[in-house]
Amino acid sequence: QVQLVESGGGLVQTGGSLRLSCAASGRTFSRYVVGWFRQAPGKEREFVSAIRWSSGSTYYADFVKGRFTISRDNTKNTVYLQMNSLKPEDTAIYYCAANLDYYSSDYRSYDYWGQGTQVTVSS
Repeated sequence: QVQLVESGGGLVQTGGSLRLSCAASGRTFSRYVVGWFRQAPGKEREFVSAIRWSSGSTYYADFVKGRFTISRDNTKNTVYLQMNSLKPEDTAIYYCAANLDYYSSDYRSYDYWGQGTQVTVSS
């Protein structure tokens, strides 16, 4: 069993930055793919980024390429999402999720979820 806790959300102005954290407990991430998803009111949950823990391979949605960076810290069993050049359309609840062994951009493939952290970008 994996427990995930997100943190780092908040209110920021357009063009600002935030760094989200996803800390795992229960197990290490060593065999997992950890993804970030977001959900805005009235919209479906969508893929943002993911990282394969073992290799460090990263994956991004087209709309965040060049703005967001996903990374991991082995010593802290934590995944980060650095978000720069934020836009109002990035406003959503951001969730981290873990999936054993394989990468997918489909949120339905992920087995473990955090509670989410709100990101609000004002114009």
